[in-house]
Amino acid sequence: MVTHYKTAGHLACGHHGSNLTSTTELARVKCRSCRNTDVFIQARKDARNASRRAVRKARTAHVATDWRSAWQQRLTDLPGLQRLPRGFKHQTFV
Repeated sequence: MVTHYKTAGHLACGHHGSNLTSTTELARVKCRSCRNTDVFIQARKDARNASRRAVRKARTAHVATDWRSAWQQRLTDLPGLQRLPRGFKHQTFV
């Protein structure tokens, strides 16, 4: 059975009928006419870019906090009283 892409209450390819199967999930669309429309191509591009942004955001958030904990651990492992670098308020010694 052919599955059409539904957007804003209409099928992207322009077909009409109450018995037509339609979905808003991009991976399930099988209709070639729907897949070649500008609406479907733009939706696929937006979904791909959103997933890339989410991955990039997850990577940068993890890296931004990781350096601080690694640096604190390095200073903690050093023998004696070692000063923390500037920016760590209210912590004169480890």
